[in-house]
Amino acid sequence: MIMDITIHSSFLPHLDPDASLAFYRDILGFEVRNDVGYNGMRWLTIGPPDQPGTSIVLFPPAASPGVTDDEKRIISEMMAKGTYAIMLLATKDLDAAFERIQASGAEIVEEPTMQPYGVRDCAVRDPAGNLLRLQERS
Repeated sequence: MIMDITIHSSFLPHLDPDASLAFYRDILGFEVRNDVGYNGMRWLTIGPPDQPGTSIVLFPPAASPGVTDDEKRIISEMMAKGTYAIMLLATKDLDAAFERIQASGAEIVEEPTMQPYGVRDCAVRDPAGNLLRLQERS
């Protein structure tokens, strides 16, 4: 039996919902699908306009149940280094996307490069420090 399973949502932590919203909506061109506030925190659901079934939920890491204060500190440290969460995105025009991201003032980790494993990509950090690799799709 073949399973009919798709990726519906993936989660990335955020520290500043307004900065994250500006980056993902205004720079990357994602649409906002949901913006929910609860107990002074905010969850944002975003996604590519042409992929309504695939979303990213930007969540406040402090809201995760069962996370101790020490774990929250470690998560914050890892986010600051860009080692807590990583997402791989793809585009048909890597150079144009990179120019737009660079012009926004986002932190650039690696300019567009042909990788030894056969993929041309670049790497940037979102406002929370999450590492985003953007690869060229043929």
